[in-house]
Amino acid sequence: MTALLVRGYEVVIGLETHAQLATQSKIFSGAATAFGAAPNTQACAVDLALPGTLPVLNRGAVERAIRFGLAVGAHVAPVSIFARKNYFYPDLPKGYQISQYEVPVVQGGKVEFMLDGRLRAVRLTRAHLEEDAGKSLHEEFHLPDGRPATGVDLNRAGTPLLEIVSEPDMRSAAEAVEYAKALHALVVWLGICDGNMQEGSFRCDANVSVRRPGAPYGTRREIKNLNSFRFLQQAIDVEVQWQIDRVEDGLPIEQATVLFNPDAQGGRGETRAMRTKEDAHDYRYFPDPDLPPLVIAPEWVDRVKAAMPELPRAMAARFEQADGLPAYDAAMMTQSLALARFYEAARDAGAPAKLAANWLMGEVSKRLNAENRGIEAIPLKPATLAALILRVVDGTVSNNGARQVFDSLWNGEAADIDAVIAAKGLKQMNDSGALEAIVDEVLAKNEKSVAEFRAGKDKAFNALVGQIMKASQGKANPAQAGELLKKKLGG
Repeated sequence: MTALLVRGYEVVIGLETHAQLATQSKIFSGAATAFGAAPNTQACAVDLALPGTLPVLNRGAVERAIRFGLAVGAHVAPVSIFARKNYFYPDLPKGYQISQYEVPVVQGGKVEFMLDGRLRAVRLTRAHLEEDAGKSLHEEFHLPDGRPATGVDLNRAGTPLLEIVSEPDMRSAAEAVEYAKALHALVVWLGICDGNMQEGSFRCDANVSVRRPGAPYGTRREIKNLNSFRFLQQAIDVEVQWQIDRVEDGLPIEQATVLFNPDAQGGRGETRAMRTKEDAHDYRYFPDPDLPPLVIAPEWVDRVKAAMPELPRAMAARFEQADGLPAYDAAMMTQSLALARFYEAARDAGAPAKLAANWLMGEVSKRLNAENRGIEAIPLKPATLAALILRVVDGTVSNNGARQVFDSLWNGEAADIDAVIAAKGLKQMNDSGALEAIVDEVLAKNEKSVAEFRAGKDKAFNALVGQIMKASQGKANPAQAGELLKKKLGG
């Protein structure tokens, strides 16, 4: 694939993504991981690093890492090592973070996604288990006497994370966003992460550099803690322009950790250096003496594999083969497991597969996007949507009438489809005798349009159909009316 150049430079991007694992307790303690608790109410003695406390590994966190490794086709290490990553910050009680360094639990693999109609794949370097740090509260935090201060909330300290590190395979912000979306969808599909970006359950760090085509990699800068796909796109674009400007001015780029401020520069955003980027040796990694090597027996991997859900691409292929869906529709129906299950339920309730997909991609998606909600929030049951689709198939209502019924169902105005159709007078005219009478009347009153049609003007035919629909107050079946009109016009 030819790299997209920006002002003559190739952009090189790799992402480090932190997915909070959906366990009830922390990775090395029994403290809860629930979001929204009062500060420092979910930090136990282990999380606070009180003397004499020892970490105990959460088995559920390991199983979720195995599940991810299997899903991306990676090597699940039979033995992996926990290490101490040493740095000093107020929200890190121990003075080090327990992570994995030289031997991670998941090695290699890839994430596939569609971009511009083509299948793309980004290679993964690794995915490793680690604990989260706490959180420093800088804004709107004051001492009792009103003086500004920084508070520390250790509720997040020890929360289990899977850090997923990609190779520098991406060449544009758009590609990075599609990769991140695919990764997000996958971890939610697998049930290993709730994917809530607003709560910090899924956040990305973007490593960005620029170079002339064919030149060695440039110096990278890491943009930290991007918690929305929109900010990921904006931050990379802003950073790329900054680096190119820097190179064009003959100035060096220093390896650094930067933060993205979306409100700066009149809303255009800016990246601002936070600190010089550390290398691995700065963290003085060494194996954690309190934790033995993590041993994963083949039988454990087999048990996790047996409980795995069908993966998105496999399910999409099944929808193409068994249901006859186009590749695009099948891909859209597998954007989330909840959507796929809804589609299958509607199809199994009798809705033709293609029409079920059309409604989910069309009216349902439009409503959910407008309300900024997911498929889980849909107020219709799959069987109800299937019944509505079947009313269109059997000619009871037109597509336009079905959309009016859909509006009533969505807004909770009624629950019975046929009652809505009757109350709104939406039932199509299926009496062939009554329809024929209307067609005859329209032909008699529109001799000019009839003559134009017979003279070869196709638009005249549509005008006649419009008159029939008007005369029937919209109750005529357009397809039936068209067929009858053709017959009356002699072909």
